[in-house]
Amino acid sequence: MPEKSPKPVSASAIEKHVYKVFPNDLNSHETVFGGMIMAKCDRLALVVAERHSAHVCVTAAVDSIHFRAPAKGNDTLLFSLSLNRSWGSSMEIGAKVVAENSYTGETRHILSAFFTFVALDENDKPIDVPAVIPETGKQRQRFANAEIRREGRLKTRAQLAKVSDDDKD
Repeated sequence: MPEKSPKPVSASAIEKHVYKVFPNDLNSHETVFGGMIMAKCDRLALVVAERHSAHVCVTAAVDSIHFRAPAKGNDTLLFSLSLNRSWGSSMEIGAKVVAENSYTGETRHILSAFFTFVALDENDKPIDVPAVIPETGKQRQRFANAEIRREGRLKTRAQLAKVSDDDKD
């Protein structure tokens, strides 16, 4: 199969997708339910992955979800996601969520996360995706950092497999 042409980060990125917080989004602490934010990030990351790969994609891993600050009722959430790097059939998408006070314009960075997606062919088998071309200094930094995170995921997977193999005795 011929190699797919590399694509720039901007070809699939989502910038400042808007979500207005309402009372049904709040937990018993009167802050936005973290699971709702995580679910929205996963759905938006899927859009980035499918735009980049032009294939059906599935979530393979979610790591480094960091809730940095709470979001509150009447906040507006701004979701920004972009492809950090791709390897074979997998892609890392970074997510950043900012809460904005619609009345004052004040913003707070509330969440950062990294999602790994795998592209699938028509037989649900992994299929290679295009390389990504970082266009800015920040994107080049994310590209380099994605490789470090991937190496960590692979090392952890190997260590866990070894422990599982040791438990078979």
